[in-house]
Parts: sequence; C-alpha cells; structure tokens
Amino acid sequence: MRTQGDHAMTEVPAGRVTLSDRRTERRWAVDVDPFALGAVPVTRGLYEQVMGEGPSTPHGDRLPVEGVSWTDAVRFCDALSVREGLRPAYRAPADDAGAPDWDRAADGYRLPTEAEWEHACRAGTTEARYGPLDEIAWHRGNSGERLHEVGGRRPNDWGLHDMLGNVWEWCWDVYDPEVYGSYRVLRGGGWFDEHWSCRASVRRRSHPTLRIDDVGFRLARTLQG
Repeated sequence: MRTQGDHAMTEVPAGRVTLSDRRTERRWAVDVDPFALGAVPVTRGLYEQVMGEGPSTPHGDRLPVEGVSWTDAVRFCDALSVREGLRPAYRAPADDAGAPDWDRAADGYRLPTEAEWEHACRAGTTEARYGPLDEIAWHRGNSGERLHEVGGRRPNDWGLHDMLGNVWEWCWDVYDPEVYGSYRVLRGGGWFDEHWSCRASVRRRSHPTLRIDDVGFRLARTLQG
C-alpha cells in the first residue's frame, strides 16, 4: 500500500472478471490491467480540503462523502490531480450537461471502471461477497440507517474497505446507452440497502447529475509502466 497525501491507495493486480446484468441476462468477460484503488471511499474531510466545501450534511471528516453526483466526482478527481502535480485524467465539462473525455495515459486520479471495481471488490474470490456481510459491510440490517466512518469493517484480501455497503460508488461506465442514455453505473450497495443489494455483482444506474445521501465514490489511478 502506498500513501498519496492524506489518502491511501492499494495496488490491484491484473486479472479477468466476468460481469453480468440481471435485467438483460447478459454476461461478458473483461481483462483488467493492474491499477491503484483507494483503500476507502473518499471522505468528507478530503473532499472539503480539495473542493473548499462539502456537499453532504452529516458532520465528520471520516464519514464517506455523499450527495455527490458523478460529475462532482469527476471534477474532484481533476482538482486533486492538479493539487498533487499529476496530469488530470479528465477534461471536466463546464456544467452538468456534458461528459468529459478520459485521457487514459494520464497519471492523475479517476473513477474506476465497472470491471476494475468488481475485480477489486472480489479480490480473487468467486462468491457473492468477500466475507460474512455483517463483518464487511454497513447495510440496512446493521447500520442503524445512517452512514458510518470509513474503514470500520473488515477489508477484503487486497486491503480494500467498504467495497460493499455504507455508500454506493460511482464508476466511469455508461450503464446502457441504448436504453438509459447517459446514466452511469453505481456499485456496492449502501447503508439503507437490504442484504441482497450488497453483493459484488449487483449493478445500479443513475443520471450523472444525481445527488443523494447514499452515493459516494472511490479514487482510482492508472499505473504508469
């Protein structure tokens, strides 16, 4: 594990993951290159340091930031990259209407792809979860219907906390452009979700401008060869 500023990144090994969609009954395999992923979701404290203010209402620097849209998350990635002298991965749009371009050669922060997210969540496992749910995730059955500080549950075998539960996490990918247009992928389940939503394979979608109290995000970076 290596630390960048006040947040830790974990190097995720290469691999292959098979994604599936329950609605369409489609399955597809994706090869994933090595990359770095945040050991925990972005916190309110880090978000406020970088952006000057936080969009979410609960107090606590170690709570995951929530109430952030996909576009907010993209802008944060670029702002943090600039702050740390890295090449931004995106050219963020000036408003919520457009979609940014992704510079895949950049060393700056970005959102994980959906395949990267599931590969990292599974950490080499093949079951629905990487451990007993109450040990690894805050969900409706144990959260008291509220957010919890990041890192409070057992990590997976690659040292990643809160991949399931606490907050849903934005991914880069468009969910299904033919049916849902610009809607982006959400993964992981949240503090208000029943146990069946907190599984490695579960996909959710929403408009990139959505801001709601159980959606946050996690940082990724492309490893430079």
